[in-house]
Amino acid sequence: MRTIAFGSGAWPRLGRALVTAALLFTGGISAAPAAAQPASPPPAADPFYTYDQPLTTTAAGAILRSRPAPFAFADLSTPINSTQVLYRTTTQQNTPTSTVATVLSPLIPGPTRLLSYHTAYDALGSQCNPSYTLTGHADNRGAIAEQAVIAGYLAAGYTVVVPDYEGPDLEWTIGRQSGYAALDGIRAAEQILGLPASTPVAMTGYSGGSVPSEWAAELAPHYAPELALIGAAAGGLPVHLAHNLPYVSGSTDWAGVIPAVVVAYRRAYGIETPAFLSERGAQLVDAVETLCIGQFAAKYPGLTDAEMVRPPYNSLLDVPGAAAAVNDNIMGTAGTPTVPLLLAVGRSDPIGDGVMVTRDIEGLARQYCDRGVPVTYAQYDRRDHAVAFAAFQAQAAQFLADRFSGAPPTTNCVSVGPGNSLAPVPVPAG
Repeated sequence: MRTIAFGSGAWPRLGRALVTAALLFTGGISAAPAAAQPASPPPAADPFYTYDQPLTTTAAGAILRSRPAPFAFADLSTPINSTQVLYRTTTQQNTPTSTVATVLSPLIPGPTRLLSYHTAYDALGSQCNPSYTLTGHADNRGAIAEQAVIAGYLAAGYTVVVPDYEGPDLEWTIGRQSGYAALDGIRAAEQILGLPASTPVAMTGYSGGSVPSEWAAELAPHYAPELALIGAAAGGLPVHLAHNLPYVSGSTDWAGVIPAVVVAYRRAYGIETPAFLSERGAQLVDAVETLCIGQFAAKYPGLTDAEMVRPPYNSLLDVPGAAAAVNDNIMGTAGTPTVPLLLAVGRSDPIGDGVMVTRDIEGLARQYCDRGVPVTYAQYDRRDHAVAFAAFQAQAAQFLADRFSGAPPTTNCVSVGPGNSLAPVPVPAG
């Protein structure tokens, strides 16, 4: 197993340059006040997001409508050319749907390097959508930090597309649907920009943003084979939620994700939650169903999985529909990527980074290595989930620059251990 430590002088040069560019970009690109930006309603109240015409004969990735939109921080406007596109994509159940992506063009002309950047918006409410927060409505440190990273890529000359990959119903952590939305967002970006299919494309995302990044890499060979993908970087991945559940159960900082995942699975799979939720579980599900992750992750310290259910259940994984849905979202089960991968995770305790299970990511890397995928596995020891974000962004910036420059793919598969088994959990009898 290869461990990569980021300390004094160890960050890749391009990663440092990207962070510096982001700071320069956000600190000095324009003196225009935020008040100059027109007010805009949140997506739930904005008819742009709603498409009520049949989509069964519409091609995946087709643009349904588009409009210009500001790329702005709370107190800073920018001259970046930004376009929102509503486009056709596909649900977890393989039915047509639509979602929105933000297409951002750099100020520096040059050969197009198209990057699909996936923010960790981890949302149950549409006010958290990146298409909304990127217009100047980011109101938490995580969203602002990711927007600064996006600004850094723009300052470095990348063209960036940022999809609302959770879809119109905010189905958080749902794998194939997130991957489809990412790939169709790339298709829509190429259409709106008039780019040829030969345009090199890469993907990146951390934490919640790792979900579309990893799943899209799996799905691309058969869902979007025409895209000229050259690599994908994913950090802090929820590889197998059946392993994350006992890890965060009782946690101080992350137990609030338990009722939030119940909301997402109810939306995506139609699970009848009254059949198994306890009275408290039902109250918590109702309380979080329109929130962003910063509002619920640490709100219920000490909450356990067992508290969410009523007898005869002792865990959400005792519920047949929930266990089957978890199995449907195990990474590595939808296909084999054909592009180089960076898979990264922190490790701050014997299990993981506080929310992600380190050996799950190592196990996924091992699976892909065994299938012949060129994988770089990075483990950031003594870094929890939040701290590992910076280490990942620095390494991802260099990884992506190497892919776009045509450098031969690297791999450390020879030193990647077996990791955890990623086998499905048993589904109880109904």
